[in-house]
Amino acid sequence: MSRYLIAFPDDSVRPVLDAIDQATTSLRIKMFVFSDSRILGSVIKAHHRGVQVRIMLNPTRRNGQTENQQTRKLLENAGIEVIDSTPEFEVTHEKSMVVDEKSAWIMSLNWETENLTETRDYAVVTSHAHEVREIVECFEADWARKPFHPGDHSHMIWCVGNARQRLSQFIDEAKHSLWVQNERYQDPLIIEHLVRANRRGVKVHIMARPAHTLKEEKLIEGVAGLRILDDVGVKVHKVHGLKLHAKLMYADGARAIVGSINLAPGSFNSRRELAIEVRDQDVVDRIHKLVHHDWKNSRAMDLSDEGLKPAVQR
Repeated sequence: MSRYLIAFPDDSVRPVLDAIDQATTSLRIKMFVFSDSRILGSVIKAHHRGVQVRIMLNPTRRNGQTENQQTRKLLENAGIEVIDSTPEFEVTHEKSMVVDEKSAWIMSLNWETENLTETRDYAVVTSHAHEVREIVECFEADWARKPFHPGDHSHMIWCVGNARQRLSQFIDEAKHSLWVQNERYQDPLIIEHLVRANRRGVKVHIMARPAHTLKEEKLIEGVAGLRILDDVGVKVHKVHGLKLHAKLMYADGARAIVGSINLAPGSFNSRRELAIEVRDQDVVDRIHKLVHHDWKNSRAMDLSDEGLKPAVQR
């Protein structure tokens, strides 16, 4: 298969470990948060058997929180090349891995145990040479602190770059149905395109994180876009039994976008992000089953002032 889908937590950490364990020449890893001990162990073992391993880790979150120091120390002590992600961006939120320059992983998940075991997350693995090459080119540019400009005709979807245009176009081309799983619905242009899709008769299904997961100071920012969608009749649900961390769009049973991009201005304007559009039948068929399963196990979100009180009062 030239592309395939990994779904979390359904598929477990095993496919990630298998990919690392099967590497023979090189691993290029770019990760926002890397703390899972099982993956860390596999990466160190790959280095010890002669695989060239290079890793970029995001140094700090936007709020100044740091999370990767212990992992970086362990990697460096093992002799692995590891550096901070490029300072060109406020945050590098991209989650990717290239194995032997033959396959590339485009992920929504961080390599932390929670994302592997408790959250709805996805990874698309591609062996298309032009897609792998483009991700390698970005990695090398970021590693060398050089500009990377994939252009309007890029195969991949990048922030900062073509992402807002590509996601807007994806929404605009939806004819019958559009399913979205994302943590944040804050970008005005994306909200506008979702509203327009609804007005032209597309059945739009929105799955978001419940309001109680937001900090009080982020509550209005976090629910304003959802309220707009709810006001125009779009169904807005919270998934029951799973934490939602995915960044997914799925349209007309035929195509999907998977990656790291939150639907927020910061992601489009000041972060390094990566996503991929796929139309492979086996991939979209599985996504179809997953989103319908998650929708069946979801509940309408109460976005009224009364409904948001528990989030404020917790």
